[in-house]
Amino acid sequence: MKISELVKRTGVPKETIHFYIREGLLRKPRKSGVNAADYHERYVDQILLIKDLRDNYYLPIPEIKKVIKDFKRQSPSNQAISQFHSKYFRPADRLLTQEIIGREAFKQATGLGRRWIAQTIEWGLITPTKQNDEEVFSYDDVAIGKLMVDMERIGFGPKHGHDPEDLRYISDFVREYLVNAFKKYYQNNLEKLTSADSAQKSSQFHELISLLFYHLYRKFAREAAQRLLNSEKTKDGN
Repeated sequence: MKISELVKRTGVPKETIHFYIREGLLRKPRKSGVNAADYHERYVDQILLIKDLRDNYYLPIPEIKKVIKDFKRQSPSNQAISQFHSKYFRPADRLLTQEIIGREAFKQATGLGRRWIAQTIEWGLITPTKQNDEEVFSYDDVAIGKLMVDMERIGFGPKHGHDPEDLRYISDFVREYLVNAFKKYYQNNLEKLTSADSAQKSSQFHELISLLFYHLYRKFAREAAQRLLNSEKTKDGN
């Protein structure tokens, strides 16, 4: 990609990107002409990592160099975790991010196409509420939309053979389990939930169960992928 596309994708000015290259934070790109260069997809992830370290941790350039050096030593799996955690798990974002009003604004915020917005709403993946006849999308709706766009970007979209409707089945399963689990929890703790601190404890429970689902899925997904890879290696070995 050209540097103009890199600027658009990262929100970092070209002067800053050139500065990162001069400081050794980024490798020099491959020249495609006298005054032109091509930047591959890896530059996007690297620049976003540097931006995160500067904007959210206020690290100086020498410290960022050390972090990037350590980052390159990590396994591909741990690198992916670091990249996406910095993008989706910033606690302050929940304080700063406002609800998105209107489908067109949601499209601009997430990058999700109109067709897929309509489809995910039909599937119940994204569930806007109504306010003065306008659709209102929550912080979680925005995150889901962005995640779907990122899945497409790295090669797990419809044109790559991945069926997005699988997300519908995951959603239906999680929703059914949680409805039953919450019903049981609330019935068994009705007396406690009427206390003054019930709202805080209830919210904490919601977040804890969400984190539990996240880590269980991540754990099982990595184990399943490793089993498949080992199986393929065994076949090749025979």
